[in-house]
Amino acid sequence: MSRGRPSTIAHDNGPGDPARRRFLVGGSLIVSFAIMPRMAALAQTTTEAGTFTGSEPKLPGSLKSTPLLDAWIKVAPDSHVSVFTGKVELGTGVRTALLQVAAEELDLAPHAIELITADTAATPNEGYTAGSHTMADSGTAILNAAAQVRALLVASAASQLGVDAAVLTTRDGAIIAADGRRVTYGEAVRYADLHQNAQADAPRKPPASYAVIGQALPRVDIPGKVTGGASYVQDLRPHGMLHARVVRPPSYGASLFALDSVRVEALPGVIKVVRNGNYLAVVADDEWRAILAMRELALAAQWQAGPPLPDPANIHALLMTLPAQEITVADQNAPTGAAAPAATLRARYSRPYLTHGSIGPSCAVAQLDNGVMTVWTHTQGVYPLRAGIAEMLAMPPDKVHCVHVEGSGCYGHNGADDVAADAALIARELPGRPVRVQLMREQEHLWEPFGPAMTVEASATLDASGAMTDWRYELWSNTHNNRIENAGRLLAAQLLAQPFTPAPPKPIPMPEGGGDRNSVPLYRVPSLHVQHHFVPAMPIRVSAMRSLGAHMNVFAIESFIDELAAAAHADPVAFRLKHLDDPRAHAVIRAVVDQFGWRARNARTGGSSPRSHGTGFAFAQYKNLMAYLAVAIEVTILRDTGVLSIERVVAAVDCGQIVNPDGVRNQIEGGILQTASWTLYEETQFDRQRITSFDWSTYPIMRFSSVPKRVDVLLIDRPGLPFLGVGEAAQGPAAAALANAIDDATGVRIRDLPLLGAKGKNALRK
Repeated sequence: MSRGRPSTIAHDNGPGDPARRRFLVGGSLIVSFAIMPRMAALAQTTTEAGTFTGSEPKLPGSLKSTPLLDAWIKVAPDSHVSVFTGKVELGTGVRTALLQVAAEELDLAPHAIELITADTAATPNEGYTAGSHTMADSGTAILNAAAQVRALLVASAASQLGVDAAVLTTRDGAIIAADGRRVTYGEAVRYADLHQNAQADAPRKPPASYAVIGQALPRVDIPGKVTGGASYVQDLRPHGMLHARVVRPPSYGASLFALDSVRVEALPGVIKVVRNGNYLAVVADDEWRAILAMRELALAAQWQAGPPLPDPANIHALLMTLPAQEITVADQNAPTGAAAPAATLRARYSRPYLTHGSIGPSCAVAQLDNGVMTVWTHTQGVYPLRAGIAEMLAMPPDKVHCVHVEGSGCYGHNGADDVAADAALIARELPGRPVRVQLMREQEHLWEPFGPAMTVEASATLDASGAMTDWRYELWSNTHNNRIENAGRLLAAQLLAQPFTPAPPKPIPMPEGGGDRNSVPLYRVPSLHVQHHFVPAMPIRVSAMRSLGAHMNVFAIESFIDELAAAAHADPVAFRLKHLDDPRAHAVIRAVVDQFGWRARNARTGGSSPRSHGTGFAFAQYKNLMAYLAVAIEVTILRDTGVLSIERVVAAVDCGQIVNPDGVRNQIEGGILQTASWTLYEETQFDRQRITSFDWSTYPIMRFSSVPKRVDVLLIDRPGLPFLGVGEAAQGPAAAALANAIDDATGVRIRDLPLLGAKGKNALRK
């Protein structure tokens, strides 16, 4: 078995085909590129958002941290073109979009390019695939690198043909002269040096000439998924593979004080019971036998309870009293001569802990072979994971090889890194054999890092004209980033007899932000103060969840804006436009207003009838520097039962240059649906002993019957402008639009998520 992919995956699905990737990584073709050591080290310094602290700031995207062209583009003598990215496919369609970007500047068909994603033996270190940064970082790097590689190939061909480079054209992997003579890319690369740094501001194609960017190319990852092909890490079946299952402690801090594993070790097919301190697992020759053995092992284990959890009924009050690191996010004083205040509003909003709830529990495969630990994983960051596993196993990082293989959608830090550590730890006990570890549903639900709970207090003042003159905003939250900064961030490493201590939680600096992401309103307010109370103590395990604090902050801000509009007797949309100066913000708002048929209102149109209709609106620019999104939602709600139907949704998005229109629509549609589920229904449950929401009945998510009846997404393309990233743009605005629609329908303002939780339903019944 090669170290690129397990050998059982050998079908050819085109440019991203794993068999081709195995061929490249396994050594049959020498992939010749290098990453400058200094820059590679800098690339290790990442945040949840995937930003870098590298030098050469003029270089675009991730070229700042990995400037060598042949780290991104490889042209073989047979003209086979490989493109490399440190980002991964998480179900967002980025493989397709990145292929389009490369194809455009290389003048190749997308299917003629092989895209190699996130592999510590082959690709640039781009940190994490997170924060809607893939196109902004990797897409921008590939776009510019491809343009420069094409120019170098053309220059080489011009020399060979004895003509001026300006008279040559490129098409389908060849450089063509006016007289019809051709030089293939493979022939041209023989005399072209691609092992050189990228140049800032290198010429690219004019957007008006784009033939691939902007087209709705079918996603390259879909065919295998809908035909039962080997598409996910869960599908890997290398020769000789063993199956392992872990036994997690029953609660945080529980310790294993007794274990009689004799009966388990005697079960058919059991290869080994692995115990190391509080870490417990079993390995068998068959998956079902591993599951049976896991159940017996769980019964044989005796645990001493850990410390109690806080009272869930008081969790928000607790967050506001725990010691906090004080961060002043924004502080702006009003100019002299400001209008006298006419009204001041105050409100408090809250969000519970949220579960990622990946439909497929996390999985990984690992093998220790000839002193090298290879891990096939659906992590969002192969390089940080490699460092964590290497530390846990006391191995040199260059002896740990992490290869990304798609898993079920995570949209944040779920159990993928933990199960990769499980697989590596267990595989160390059985050298030479691939070991597959699949978490059970309850293990994923109970032990994943959850999305942090948050509390927000907002106040604002209006003058006599209905303009905002003062804004005060405070938020309390745990960290939103417990990504793998050291071995101690891996669950397995925390359970060992000699446990690793997690790196202390740290806030993510603005403008990206963590809990304070999108906490500064984009609206014009003369006097503004935003305070982040960063709470290091974590009552339950938390980390990154899609959009981090933006979901809660935009929900709170855009809910509060509606409340302010009502106090000013203004239409909610008109009130927003009055306080916005950004023309791109105006454009997305007006696009939604026109398509939705928004009817301006100066007073509440809802009522107290048993069955009510309402409409809600919201707007945000993700992180105040990425995609703009406006959304309007129409709902029908039965007040006595809290049953809500989303009748229609209209959203408009401006994410700069659009690479794949279908991909952008997919992301906005998916974001709206996921946010509707979070906002209406989801809440991680726990008692004083343990997490109690361990399956889909105790952690209900939106069912198909609750999906919006219609979703329209309007795209505002900006050819030639930077990629802004779109994957998390819908999270906050969709949440607020739902709350605003419920308020419009019923006259009940619900400020605590989930909107249709017990507290919200009680408010509706009054």
